[in-house]
Amino acid sequence: MTDVPNEQDRQDAATEAAQNVVDDVTSWNYSGDRSIVEAELDEGLDEAGVEVAPDERQRILEEIDELKQDETRGIPDVRSADPAE
Repeated sequence: MTDVPNEQDRQDAATEAAQNVVDDVTSWNYSGDRSIVEAELDEGLDEAGVEVAPDERQRILEEIDELKQDETRGIPDVRSADPAE
């Protein structure tokens, strides 16, 4: 048996890492200026070595923005992420 992760395992791990970044950014910065939230999100994803698709990134940022009006919405869920190339 091999310990090499298959592609699904790699994607699952990347999605989990991206979710951790979104959790941190949302917890610390959601009420801040959008440019700060964007910068923190991008920096965190880069440090985690993961990427999200542009439309997924946009959705996450919009949901973080929506928390300013309704804190009961909760932290956005990352639907998909990939290991950075």
